[in-house]
Amino acid sequence: MRGRLIVGLATAIGVGVAGLVAVTAPAAGGVGVAAIGDFDFTRPQVVATNLQTPWGMAFLPDGSALVAERNSARVLQLRPGQTPQQVALISGVAATGEAGLLGLAVSPSYGQDGYVYAYFTSSSDNRIVRFRLTAPQTQTPILTGLARAAIHDGGRIGFGPDGMLYAGVGDAGQTGSAQDPQSRNGKILRMRPDGGVPTDNPTAGSLVYSLGHRNVQGLAWDGQGRLYASEFGQNTWDEVNQIVPGGNYGWPTVEGRANDPRFRDPIVAWTTAEASPSGAAIAGNRLFVAALRGTRLWTVPLTGNGGAGTPVAQLTGQYGRLRTVAYGPDGWLWVSTSNRDGRGTPATTDDRVLRFPPLDAPPTSTLPPTTAPPTTAPPTTAPPTTPPPTTAPPTTAPPTTPPPAGSSCTVGWATNQWSTGFTANLTITNRGPALNGWTLTWAFTGGQQVTSAWNSVITQSGQNVSARNATWNGAIATNASTTLGFQANHSGNTPRPAEFRLNGTVCGAG
Repeated sequence: MRGRLIVGLATAIGVGVAGLVAVTAPAAGGVGVAAIGDFDFTRPQVVATNLQTPWGMAFLPDGSALVAERNSARVLQLRPGQTPQQVALISGVAATGEAGLLGLAVSPSYGQDGYVYAYFTSSSDNRIVRFRLTAPQTQTPILTGLARAAIHDGGRIGFGPDGMLYAGVGDAGQTGSAQDPQSRNGKILRMRPDGGVPTDNPTAGSLVYSLGHRNVQGLAWDGQGRLYASEFGQNTWDEVNQIVPGGNYGWPTVEGRANDPRFRDPIVAWTTAEASPSGAAIAGNRLFVAALRGTRLWTVPLTGNGGAGTPVAQLTGQYGRLRTVAYGPDGWLWVSTSNRDGRGTPATTDDRVLRFPPLDAPPTSTLPPTTAPPTTAPPTTAPPTTPPPTTAPPTTAPPTTPPPAGSSCTVGWATNQWSTGFTANLTITNRGPALNGWTLTWAFTGGQQVTSAWNSVITQSGQNVSARNATWNGAIATNASTTLGFQANHSGNTPRPAEFRLNGTVCGAG
């Protein structure tokens, strides 16, 4: 076996999107590449300027970003090199103090349902609604009645790798709510996409996933599906916690580490002057936390057991208050400022959204596009820096023509090629009995070598390739589809493999 690549799912979208994890054992004599999570903070690209307190951020399947403005209630679509476009106006937003239009999330099934989710403060409560960009005026509440205030509204939402929607809800200035299991404030909530209570939540019939929180504003998942949350302390300690179902994180009894067996200690604690941590995102084995009062971006190395190494500060003082950080499907790290939130000192072009390239990205990658908006396809002159997000819906349509007679599966194959490499997106459609676990195999014919993958675990030995389902997408119902993809090197030839086999059965062309 020449190499093994392991890809895991973690979503922020909406927070930060999906943390893609790839562990590569290069072939003998091969050349190593920069690890996912290594970014070049000396080469920023400004994506948007003159925004009004950008707060939530989430990515659409085409790679563009949705950004929520806290005070204007606008949802903007951002593409590098292009003017931001308003795509929705959230009705009923009451923006006072820290309240307003806050978190955004994009449905992991966006290709099928088209839903975007928003957390906001109304005149009576904090709530979550969902809507479609095709009819943004129709906004359906899925959760209402969360206590609101001018402070501590929480607001970050994101889909986990389990397909459930998580929400960080602040204590709304009522500290006792955080320890009250009947209150949904001072909590992290977990719900179905329609707002219902999952049957496997820690307490039957309750949305409460963890308690004892003051004001969670960052949610991110690692490649093993573990949840991390950044949280504002009061006067002394800010926190990053590794969240477990039913865990109690101590507020208001505890601020920071207490070594009290009743509560779980944070894996990182900063003074409030160093942090005031807001958004969080994971790329590779690094957690990135945007700091408001601390005016910096914290990089936190994550350990294999869910702990943390020594944090390192980036961008200290360069852009002022930082509200949101997200790992984009383009492989860049996106950051928004928050200098017009009433507590900052705005620069002339604030507020801004910036993005920072992977450390090994070619210099030309810092230039904005001048024609078409970016998609998940790589550029024609340089390879992409990362594959599409693992939570994205299919980028290629399932087959519209029937498979060959007798075939119980079809495989769609779509590639984007440049001089030394290509990406391939595959769509598997199951025409036979429902599957609970799958392996897709094929053989290359042109010397191709897989270098990274998404939505599957890929191994390659010589020209023979095997793609096994990830832990979360092994089930394919009859006539249902799933997608996977990879990036590979080539020597000038990228034909479709002559044959695909799904669990040993030959598939037709999709």
